Amino acid sequence: MQALTDWLRRLWPERSTADARERLRVVVGAAMGILLTGLITRWSGVDAWLIAPMGATAVLVFAVPGSPMAQPWAVVAGNTLSALVGVACVHLFRRPELAAAVAVGSAIGLMMLLRCLHPPGGASALLMALGGTTDPAFVLDPVLLNAALMTLAGLVFNPLTGRAYPHRPAPASSEPDARDEDAALDAVLARYNRVLDIGRDELRQLLHDARWQAHQQQLDRLRCGDIMSRRLVTATRDTGVTQALELLLEHRIKALPVLDAHGALVGIVTRADLLRADDEHRVADVMTRQVRVAGEQRHLAELIPLFASTGHHHIPIVDAQGRLVGMVTQSDVVAALASQR
Repeated sequence: MQALTDWLRRLWPERSTADARERLRVVVGAAMGILLTGLITRWSGVDAWLIAPMGATAVLVFAVPGSPMAQPWAVVAGNTLSALVGVACVHLFRRPELAAAVAVGSAIGLMMLLRCLHPPGGASALLMALGGTTDPAFVLDPVLLNAALMTLAGLVFNPLTGRAYPHRPAPASSEPDARDEDAALDAVLARYNRVLDIGRDELRQLLHDARWQAHQQQLDRLRCGDIMSRRLVTATRDTGVTQALELLLEHRIKALPVLDAHGALVGIVTRADLLRADDEHRVADVMTRQVRVAGEQRHLAELIPLFASTGHHHIPIVDAQGRLVGMVTQSDVVAALASQR
């Protein structure tokens, strides 16, 4: 039973990633495209004023305007040339079955050769063959006129609703990393050796966005306890200023957490604080008592604005009892970001 359930689940399509607003945009655009195409073509006076393949063309032009199969050249040339192939096959073959088969196959081959592959073009060729159309004028009106008007509707509607049409190839990047990525993508596509219904530039952008999203998710999962320094150099309230300065210089650090007898954080002292004090002073005399701290489970992303806007260079990490367990510095954050990249 479980095997049957899994098999049926594989047959069920995945949920669309488009939201309700995008779906409405596609519906309205396709309806307006068909309406415009039908009205204008009907005014031209032909009997067959709207051909069925335009329904499929509308899906491509308005639902996936970035697809290579939806671009103006593909729409106009794909439908028109395929219809012309269909008319030619009606003249060449008496049996409609043979005419239909040769028309569709030849139309696909021609569209691929001329870089105008458009799925409704196969339907246009089949329509001519099954209808026994012998008049080449039918290719011009309504087929060419329909395709041109549908393209015009897409050229107007898609940009007005925030979708680029026709698709504009992204400029070539001069950065070495980007060039390497482009070369790798080209090699993978060549090895994949399939017809794709998504443009190379869109595919590259999707991969880039996916990598960035994955980077953000990884960053969101990082917590202070994952990157903090656990080898701590500390001072007490009674540590002398001279001794504290020696500790800073010896360990090449910029601040000393100040702990009480129970290991609880009571302050922090920096090199600048110590340099302003006299030798006879103790750390307790110059330390900052109001210390910004964070817990081990706090997300690293929450500390980035703190480092960027408050001037902090180090954040003590404490446990639930307020005892010092680590230190996160700006260098730790930069190293973590670099490793995630």
